[in-house]
Amino acid sequence: MWLPSTFVFAVVLCFRGQRVCLALQDVTGDLFGSENHGTLAAFGDFNSDKQTDLFIIRGGSELVIFLADLKPPYFKPKVRLGKEDFPDDVTVSSVVPGDYDGDSQMDVLLTTYPRGKASAGTTVFVFWGNNQTLEKNSRVTLNKTFVDQPLVMDFNGDMIPDIFGAVKDATEVCYLTQRKVVCQEALGSRVDMRIPHSNAFIDLNKDFTADLFLTTNGPGFETWINKEGNFTKTLLQKPPDGIKRVGQSSFVDFDGDGFQDHLLPVCMDDDCQKSTIYLSKVSQEQLNWVPVLTDFRRKDTLWGFVPPSDSLAAGELHTPISLHLGDYNLDGFPDALAILRNTSGGGQQQAFLLENVPCANASCRQFRVHWDQSIPKAVLATFFDIYEDGILDMFVLSKDEGKEELVIHALKNNFEADAYFVKVIVLSGLCSNNCAQKVKPFGVNQPGPYVMYTSVDSNGYLKNASAGQLSQSAHLALQLPYTVLGLGRSANFLDHLYVGIPRPPGEKDVRKHEWTAIIPNSQLIVIPFPHSEPRSWSAKLYLTPSNIVLLTAIALIGVCIFILVIIGVLHWQEKKADDREKRQEAHRFHFDAM
Repeated sequence: MWLPSTFVFAVVLCFRGQRVCLALQDVTGDLFGSENHGTLAAFGDFNSDKQTDLFIIRGGSELVIFLADLKPPYFKPKVRLGKEDFPDDVTVSSVVPGDYDGDSQMDVLLTTYPRGKASAGTTVFVFWGNNQTLEKNSRVTLNKTFVDQPLVMDFNGDMIPDIFGAVKDATEVCYLTQRKVVCQEALGSRVDMRIPHSNAFIDLNKDFTADLFLTTNGPGFETWINKEGNFTKTLLQKPPDGIKRVGQSSFVDFDGDGFQDHLLPVCMDDDCQKSTIYLSKVSQEQLNWVPVLTDFRRKDTLWGFVPPSDSLAAGELHTPISLHLGDYNLDGFPDALAILRNTSGGGQQQAFLLENVPCANASCRQFRVHWDQSIPKAVLATFFDIYEDGILDMFVLSKDEGKEELVIHALKNNFEADAYFVKVIVLSGLCSNNCAQKVKPFGVNQPGPYVMYTSVDSNGYLKNASAGQLSQSAHLALQLPYTVLGLGRSANFLDHLYVGIPRPPGEKDVRKHEWTAIIPNSQLIVIPFPHSEPRSWSAKLYLTPSNIVLLTAIALIGVCIFILVIIGVLHWQEKKADDREKRQEAHRFHFDAM
């Protein structure tokens, strides 16, 4: 099936047992006009207007920042870094926005590799942000060649992103505070980093302090727990037995217990004829891998993950086996988007939705592929809140024949069932309302914060969920700079909402704050200022009315109008009766006057 560059895509999907219908509507033209080409690389609020902007790579050597607007097309190309801003012989491989110098303005980090030599190492450039633009003439080039794309994390707990990666067989971290590059050895032991890696900076033991997770060629996975601000190796884990290809690790609260679970897509053979998604609970030091999806057969057709190419052409997108996660139906359990290939013949490649559903005995959770909802020719698919309404939509990148650039498609999620959510973004907290140069601190992508809520569902059962903010940054992780947590169809207030941030070395106290009675369908912007005084942290609350609220308002207005009509009719009848009595009184003969 041929997929044109602009197409109309509409699919209705009904989840079994929930009476929930979902539909996807192609809104590419409204969002991009004719500019929907390139590789979607990152998200971030570049101009601090509380709307998420897009960072798109074009031609392997150009970065275009599309700023969100209120008029169509809703994303407009405003800021560019062209070929003249980079060395002539490099290809841009990834983009990581963030505030790397601590001035509360968004900077842009780009990773590059020598053109045509993806395995020759990664060089890092940083362009400084200034007044909603980029200083093209004052870029910083790190004098380190990383073996792979680095992980952007907050290594020293100062709420300024740092650059962590492997240089040969040692790990190093580079700080750019006040625009001066300082690199030093990061961990006490040598690490043989796997390429491509899927390292993560996320809380793995539910203490609201981000830990470090590494993917290596040795044991496979290393967990470094943050103890009083210092990372200590506490757990080594091997991949599942019998696998040939290991995909990208990802972390999510899969079963809604407040702990982050480790999801791993793998292939049991080199051609991915047999694919599986495994889950492991790092928090419980559980070394057993539990399969959460093994059935990739659709009728007589067998599907599987797409094995990555061993050799890349110039500018070609490197897409390792990965899952992009998000709560698509807001039921409180994260779903996933995956790219699958028809392994039975033809090799067609499509994007599929993997829904998080209960197991048959209802004692666990698992993925189920929705075969009726597929997007042809897809090479990458991720979630994104297009209209800032808390409902996760989709961006899909596809490859059209005869075109060098990827085509970006925007698919709106027309969610029919009224579910609730809470949307949280944690800022750097380097300043609050007194920022230098009157900078608004909203446009900062901050890695490491951890969010968790507890509530009671409509049946009276305790319910909680958690998520980390920007835990991964390499190999087109495409994580959102905010967290969307589904609440299901329960309209109850959130009993507790906890937010934690990383802590510096030597600090024993966990930096965590608790808010109570949070209204559902709200967006919470958390400003952890000052860092060491959680009681002083502030939060700005923005409400997003749900359909039920609107229907209730309409019903209330209708009842009021109906009552007013009845009162008006009764008043008119009473006035008419009074007029009749007055006329009768006027025509009455008075005998007393004789």
